[in-house]
Amino acid sequence: MSNSEGRYSAGCVAIAFLLGGAVGAGLATLLTPKTGSEVRNRIREQAYAARGEAYKVADDVRYKASELLDKSKGVVEQKRAVLESAYEAGKEAMSREKERLVARMKSERAEEDTSSEQEEA
Repeated sequence: MSNSEGRYSAGCVAIAFLLGGAVGAGLATLLTPKTGSEVRNRIREQAYAARGEAYKVADDVRYKASELLDKSKGVVEQKRAVLESAYEAGKEAMSREKERLVARMKSERAEEDTSSEQEEA
């Protein structure tokens, strides 16, 4: 229900709000001395009000989810860019090291050829 920061999610708050509203409306309706038609009208009005609040909460949750999705996309794109640059840097470092090793092997081979020619002479 709560996240690691001790705060409740918007969905949890919305459900608690709607449940509290429904319980309060039901108690208010049952405890007021009114006629049947007055009670039905009152219930209808409260149902419309609760419906309106539910739409507001749903819109708020939808908006926050959209914001979170956009923010997540930005973070993913940023991390992807970092990984791509690290990958490219690794490829370049490997290429440089390969060239260095090939040059070293050629140098050692040339030294071996020179020393074997000197021994033959």
